[in-house]
Amino acid sequence: MSPAETHQNDTTDVDVAIVGGKSLSDISGPTGLFNGLLLHRLGVSVSILDAKKETLDFGRADALNARTQQYLEVAGLLDELLPQGLECNTSSTFAKGEFKSRQNDWWVSLEHTLHKNFLMLGQPVIEAMLCKRLPGLVHFGETVTEISEGKTQVEVITSTGRRVRAKYVIGADGARSTVRNALGISFTGTKPEMLWAVIDAFIETDFPTCPEIITFQINGQSRVSWIPRERGLSRFYVLLEGEVTEERAKESVKLHLAPYKVEFTKVEWYSTFDVKERLASSFISNGGDGRVILAGDAAHVHSVNGGQGLNTGLADAFGLSWRLAMVLKQDNLKTGAADKLLRSYDLERRTTAKGVIDVAAALVRDTVHTAKQYVSTIQRNAGYITGMGVSYQDMNSPLVVESTHSFWTAGKRCPDVEVTDAPHGKTHRLYSAVEYGKYALLFVGKHPEGRVGYEKVASCYSILPRSSDDTAPVPQGSGEAGEQTLSREAGEKVFEADWVTQEDSFVVVVRPDMYIGYVGTDEQGWKSYLDELFSQE
Repeated sequence: MSPAETHQNDTTDVDVAIVGGKSLSDISGPTGLFNGLLLHRLGVSVSILDAKKETLDFGRADALNARTQQYLEVAGLLDELLPQGLECNTSSTFAKGEFKSRQNDWWVSLEHTLHKNFLMLGQPVIEAMLCKRLPGLVHFGETVTEISEGKTQVEVITSTGRRVRAKYVIGADGARSTVRNALGISFTGTKPEMLWAVIDAFIETDFPTCPEIITFQINGQSRVSWIPRERGLSRFYVLLEGEVTEERAKESVKLHLAPYKVEFTKVEWYSTFDVKERLASSFISNGGDGRVILAGDAAHVHSVNGGQGLNTGLADAFGLSWRLAMVLKQDNLKTGAADKLLRSYDLERRTTAKGVIDVAAALVRDTVHTAKQYVSTIQRNAGYITGMGVSYQDMNSPLVVESTHSFWTAGKRCPDVEVTDAPHGKTHRLYSAVEYGKYALLFVGKHPEGRVGYEKVASCYSILPRSSDDTAPVPQGSGEAGEQTLSREAGEKVFEADWVTQEDSFVVVVRPDMYIGYVGTDEQGWKSYLDELFSQE
């Protein structure tokens, strides 16, 4: 039986079909896999179609920024990755045989976050970890040959004859996306004439090695960067003039590290990449009304400078999966709510992708300037590089109501504050206490009065001032008579925190993607926010 006949009569009906990477050169694999895992956990049936024959063995993306580590913690995945990676939060400049500067202010100054660093870890490790949690749901060697979108479903056919009918399709199939091209979504931008070499290698050197990202400068230009990696691996990015070859790239590295010596004992991966800067005109088909949604490199591509490719793709997945799950599974959505949820993904993530492209463009162009200028550009754009400065504020998103109180601001990331389990006295960080897929309602300085009424879509957390004794706080209004208020037995989680004062009394609505949707002291404000989307149970 030929490959094309293998699945001729095989038709699968699922909620979401995910079209993954087209080749081993794509960094889009983790985007589709992360979407698949998050959706699967939220009860959404998925089928993941990946043209590659298997997950990557070597190469591609190499760093998880601080925000991505937060996403992975909420998803319960970070603990497996931390021991395998290398922490790095310092950028250095080297010229004329000596270090000229070291700086990490943009990392160590981060507030309300635990991991103030890149976790240097190769894409193959991420892919393998995600695949392990998706048994039977990832179909490798399945190249999409046809996709047709209807009003209620999308049909996908692969090179093996497999036919998948889905309510929605996620196109996470890389920069040369078959899905995007089939739907005629434009993908425009610029292409600087710059061809880079990238080498992953084990080396022997007398250079004073350190877990830092080092930018090397010769003749006023910074054309070589050294990235520390896990397993004692080293990555070098090299910008050459003229012919680009592995041997010429190695010679350039040796020249930039002089007077120190370096020998390449084993090259694990070598590749080249030319810089492209492209953004899809819409991340949703049919002008925003369709059932096909783009994520990762299928939606946006840019220079690797700043390490934002993998991170932006995983952020797309984290921001999309909960929305799709609510559209598909929640029976209390109000009319028009599904449209608001999905269109806000397009607005927020496409605007963010434009910012990422601009930052990466500035960095790649500064490689032909001094290392000092290059590092200065990093510092100015650290919010994107760390991921912690990405905000949906001022985008007119329907899921952000302009509001602020203390260090809580709608549209910005939710602070990862410390809280103490009131009954047991155990200290947690907020990101380790929440669950992906639901809104978190933080009643700061008080307990909610009466039944909240949004239990299907939201979890409630009372965060009270630190008590002066060891007794656990008692919910207000929990007497024998009258309407029963929410108690710990009814599902409320009660915490105490040093950052809460006796005067505090406000509510924070934290979206499932850990961005703040609303904050305020008005008792009706948080209810009005949720009431725009959901009916009370």
